Amino acid sequence: MRNIIKTAMLAVATGMSCGAIGQAADQQAKPTIVLVHGAFAESASWNGVIGELSKDGYTALAAANPLRSVADDAAAVAAVIRSIPGPVVLVGHSYGGPVITEAANGNSNVKALVYVAAFTPETGESSLSLTGKFPGSTLGEALVTAALPGGGQDLYIRPERFHDQFAADVSEDEARLMAATQRPVAQAALAEPSGVASWKTLPSYAIYGSADRNIPPAVMSFMAKRSHAVKTVVIEGASHALMVSHPREVAEFIEEAALAN
Repeated sequence: MRNIIKTAMLAVATGMSCGAIGQAADQQAKPTIVLVHGAFAESASWNGVIGELSKDGYTALAAANPLRSVADDAAAVAAVIRSIPGPVVLVGHSYGGPVITEAANGNSNVKALVYVAAFTPETGESSLSLTGKFPGSTLGEALVTAALPGGGQDLYIRPERFHDQFAADVSEDEARLMAATQRPVAQAALAEPSGVASWKTLPSYAIYGSADRNIPPAVMSFMAKRSHAVKTVVIEGASHALMVSHPREVAEFIEEAALAN
């Protein structure tokens, strides 16, 4: 009888160990997801996506994007990437697209780039030059400027215009909070030419909304085709803030890129 009990306990212990090892291996196999916000947003805009990724066993980190210049912002994100020992999937929203494109260069642990309503620039292109490539953006008329102490200007979206312009498919209450916590972008950053286009050597993915009023959907379609995106998804009726309004769809799209790479 004693031997039977001992054998049963050993079987349970072995099963638990195998399960723990399996879970650890699963965690180890999953890349870390580094999320980079764009202009007029901030790191908390990824909260819903992070919650969905966490439920599925992914470690996700929303990197602070200074929104000062493409080169400097990319250097800040690259420092975060270098602190992560395993593989990374880089995700950028809006102006965060040029930032992740530059930040990936020289970091061999980056396995894929995911562009969420984001610019996918070719070398020498800027966010401003791409925005005007096709008609449809109403952002310019919604902006207000603030002079910077050292020269140049910061750009904000007028609070009363934020809901319709940036987050039309988000509730009014949430959009009001987003408007109050928006991070301004230096005008010079939007005009800064991009460097080496890392999407030429890394698999890229694109997801955006059909009702985006910041970046014309036609521009995002053009960029996705030009970059030979592995997969492109258009969310019908989604605004520029689709990571807030459609966190599950965005998270699933990121996970698809993570699993493939």
